[in-house]
Amino acid sequence: MSRPILFLDVDGPLNPYAAKPERRPDGYTTLRVPLEGSASEEHRSLSFRRRTLRVWLNPEHGRDLLRLDYELCWATTWMAEANRWIAPVLGLPELPFVDFGDVLLQDRPDGVHWKTAPLVEYADGRHFAWVDDEQSDLDQAYVNTHHRTHGLLHHVNPRIGLRDDDFRTLADFAHSLGNESRQASEQ
Repeated sequence: MSRPILFLDVDGPLNPYAAKPERRPDGYTTLRVPLEGSASEEHRSLSFRRRTLRVWLNPEHGRDLLRLDYELCWATTWMAEANRWIAPVLGLPELPFVDFGDVLLQDRPDGVHWKTAPLVEYADGRHFAWVDDEQSDLDQAYVNTHHRTHGLLHHVNPRIGLRDDDFRTLADFAHSLGNESRQASEQ
């Protein structure tokens, strides 16, 4: 049996963007990502500063994520850009990502988060955990109805990001799937 997928959102779980803006959380480093199209070529040549997006990342999270018994996959609006900007700071290898295509940031009339259906489709029947700061009971109900195996939706507070308890929850979930597989093979 293959390892479960861990779908990783960036903003919220890895970047506690809702923390007090004047105080970077302990253990985090600040990354400045240029905002595309924020300044014209003419202004850049006149040495105006380009606008940047402030991202707080904890380099220890990469090590902690790699220790988990999951296949890591980006599930973020950053999509491929997470490999360019986020992975190197965390010490992660290039990871696959879910390409949200036309559904990116598109609200659904049923209230289910726009990421949920694409993640279930990407998982294609594999067990998965999804860390994000925007899931709801509607998303869990969607996963329960449309996914034929276990899917853990783990909410992370965007003011504090991933913590030790979150990593324990993820490790326990993966471990429980391994126990379930062993018990099934013994029967």
